[in-house]
This record gives sequence, structure tokens and C-alpha cells, in this order.
Amino acid sequence: MFKIESKQIENNQHHWDFVKTVWWKYLLVGPFIIGIFWQVIGVIPLLIGFALNADFKNIDPEVASDMSFIFSVFPTKNIGLALFLLTFVFGSLGLYLTVKFLHNQSIKSLTTSRKKIDYSRIFYSFFLVVGITLLFMPIDLFLAPEDYELTFNLNQFLILLIICLTLLPIQTSFEEYLMRGYLLQGIGIVTRSRALAFMIPSILFGLLHFWNPEIDKLGNAFIFAYIFMGFFLGLITLMDEGLELALGWHYANNLMAALFVTADWSVLQTDSIYKYVGEPDITSQILPALVIFPLLIYHFSVKYKWSGWKEKLFGKVNI
Repeated sequence: MFKIESKQIENNQHHWDFVKTVWWKYLLVGPFIIGIFWQVIGVIPLLIGFALNADFKNIDPEVASDMSFIFSVFPTKNIGLALFLLTFVFGSLGLYLTVKFLHNQSIKSLTTSRKKIDYSRIFYSFFLVVGITLLFMPIDLFLAPEDYELTFNLNQFLILLIICLTLLPIQTSFEEYLMRGYLLQGIGIVTRSRALAFMIPSILFGLLHFWNPEIDKLGNAFIFAYIFMGFFLGLITLMDEGLELALGWHYANNLMAALFVTADWSVLQTDSIYKYVGEPDITSQILPALVIFPLLIYHFSVKYKWSGWKEKLFGKVNI
């Protein structure tokens, strides 16, 4: 995961000489460029759409930033969802330009340490999560039917499906390439510490979700669920020496959430099959992850014969 293109390190015989030439790229300029594309340029279409549809005279300032309110302004949830996901398209463009022209690297170098991207790993992780979701969701519907409201609308659902097959994988891939690709490699290269490369992006991943409406609903403690998710994705990335498993898992997780169940307090407001109308508690939201994540780690470790855990997670980065 820490491979550097040869043209980046020519004439640099010592690590710290090399660090002096690249730290500002990874920690200052690169994130700034990506942020401009993602959170400035990318937000413009969403803001224009909001401005054209919002009734500013009757907006309650207390709910103006809620995702459920923002999505409700648009004629359909699908329009709001598409414009929201479009921000990640611009973010992905900024990330690509940064990697290509600032660092002179390829996207493949961010993806895997293997000779080529292993798409079988992406598909395996994806379908494993889809299978687990399709297994347990009917059980939850059977045990607590009062918590779910059937909201299926064929026309809107088909549009949602198109959005989920085109824009949603860009959103999830952008987050993985930014956190477990760009920042993980950059921090590892600058500090030569796999532990810091493992921990810092995992914590940042959680903190970036602090403004999600789930936090308002479930409390600030729910941020630890996102941090735990970040550690899970960081671990499988470092142990598998590639992003493939994380890419498949993240897309499947968001896809199932978008298509099957939404809630007024979730960040993804969609025309899904069901709407969750129960009263959630933090324990029921976190507990499944505390069980499933360790099981997935064990399963992947056996299937892909992981070894050298201490070195891969906490050893020194050699470049």
C-alpha cells in the first residue's frame, strides 16, 4: 500500500530528504485541492437546486441544515440525492488530478500493492455484504414489523436504482480512495509509521461524519460507530495490501441502505422500499457492527491467508 512511483524518488537517497519534498503535498496542498473540488465546486449544483426550490420566507433556521429538510425541498428525493452525490463526482475529479499531476502517481498505485487491481476481491466483498443484508433484513422485518413502513413506488425506485448504480459507487469509492488510499499512504510515507497511517485516517473518517443527521438523532457517542467502521476498513486495507475489499464492502453497505431502508434522520434520503419509523437507540445501531466486523475480519483473514499482522498494522513503512 505504500508503493511510490520511481520518478517520485529519483535523486532522493535519504528518507527525510524525500519527506521534505513531499510532506506539504500530502498534508497541505493535496487535501486543499481535493477539498475545493469536493466542498466548493461540487456543492454549487446542490446550492443552485436548493435556491430554486426553497421557500426562504418559511425556513426554520434550526432545521435548515438537516439532510431530511434539504431533500424535502426538491420535487423528489431522487433529485436531491443525485445533486448530493454529484459533489463526490467533483471530489473524485479533484483527487484524480491531485494524484496524477501533483504526485505523479497512478490511481492503481493508490488501489493496491499487487501488479494489477484484483476485481474478484471487490466483487466478493460486495456480494458477501449483499448476502448478509438480504439474510438478516427479512428477520428484522418479521420481528419488528411496526418499525417499518412500506413506501415502495416503482417509478421512483427505478430512478433511484439508476442513481445507485451510477453515482453511489463514485461516492463510496471517493471516500475509500481519500481515506484508505491517499491519506493512509501519505501519512505512512511522511511518518514511516503504519500505526499512524492506520489510526489517523480511521479517526478522521469518523469525525467527517460528525455532521451527519444520525449524530443529532442518536447523540454524539454515535460518532464512535463511524470511527469503528474506519478502523475496520483501515485494517482490511492494510492486511490485504489493497483497497479492493474495502471498496466492495463500502459500496454494498451504502447500496443496501439506499435501496431498502431509509429514515428521516439518515444522511441518505431515498425513495427506498421501506422507511424506518421506529425509535432507534444507539445500542441497537452499534451492536451489530461489533459482532459482524470481527467476523468479517476473521473470514477475510482465512480466505486470503493474511499473516504478519503486527508488522502490517504497526511496523515501519519502507519506501
